[in-house]
Amino acid sequence: MSLVLIRAAIVSIMQAVPDIGVVHAYERYAKNIADLAALYRSAPHQQLRGWYVGRNKTAERDRVQNTSTEYTVWKINGFMALSDENQSELQMDLLIEALRDTFRVNDTLNDTVAQCSLPSPGGGSREASLQLLDFGPVMFGAVLCHGVRLQLNTIRYLTRTV
Repeated sequence: MSLVLIRAAIVSIMQAVPDIGVVHAYERYAKNIADLAALYRSAPHQQLRGWYVGRNKTAERDRVQNTSTEYTVWKINGFMALSDENQSELQMDLLIEALRDTFRVNDTLNDTVAQCSLPSPGGGSREASLQLLDFGPVMFGAVLCHGVRLQLNTIRYLTRTV
């Protein structure tokens, strides 16, 4: 499976979460702030509520003859307009947990990877499934938002065919 298929699986899994908002397969940009905010605006929710998926790091290790193991670290960033009167922090927290639950039960990302985890040094415990790295207020597209940084680690086994 290619990284394109893995990224598409991540996006598809996210889009299945109710009330997730807009999910982009890459970090979207715009020449002006209003256009940027519009890219992440969810019409059904009438608010800025969007996400993007990106790749932070890929390492290939453990080469034995014609096989090796590929470890990839994916970033998933999300933004939702902050509304204290609507308790939006609690809404975003529920979305984070819904995402974590959804990825936990689909550890192979629709059979595009072997599993969602990374090895740990020394063979101890290791991160598995979706990790919450940061959650707090940010300005995004000139809108005060809840900003979320998530991380997903994947493993796949590669075979050299040359």
